[in-house]
Amino acid sequence: MVHDVEVIESAAAAVVALDPVRARLLAELAEPASAAALAQRVGLPRQKVNYHLRQLEAHGLVRETETRRWGGLIERLLVATAASYVVSPAALGEAACDPRRASDRLSARYLVALAARLVSEVGALARAESPTRLSTLAIDTEIGFASPADRAAFADELAAAVTQLAARYHDPAGRRHRLIVAAHPTPEPNEEDPA
Repeated sequence: MVHDVEVIESAAAAVVALDPVRARLLAELAEPASAAALAQRVGLPRQKVNYHLRQLEAHGLVRETETRRWGGLIERLLVATAASYVVSPAALGEAACDPRRASDRLSARYLVALAARLVSEVGALARAESPTRLSTLAIDTEIGFASPADRAAFADELAAAVTQLAARYHDPAGRRHRLIVAAHPTPEPNEEDPA
């Protein structure tokens, strides 16, 4: 099964995936392919591609889908385990960011630390709860504020609404869920990124 997104927790797997050649091979392996086919696509010798594929396979980033016999040779087809990957802050061990260490809870760095914790926690839960579906909720939207005062008023109303809903639905004996609400300016699309 190919996942939409896989979270890489291991530092060793992160090093392997972040190598430019291996990252390219992962992208090329959205569909099963052999080392020979990949070598033609990326312009590298088959032996070099095989070496990189073995490294990716050893760290669980690609898997074999099929083998074919061609005379006395066996051709293996491999596929990436996910369409895309995210490196968890857990790969950094003790150096990983932690929102508890942030001094300014209104700073961009605190928001990044929260997002990092989210990646780490949800990635670990998704692996642990497989094959059952992990119960999550995500809301993603954009809003334009006419003024800083409007943004502040929105934040106050949102905080009040979340506080009221949390009080209404919270059950001390229920399964705990973490709720993170964040807002940040939307980056302007740059010239090189057509999206």
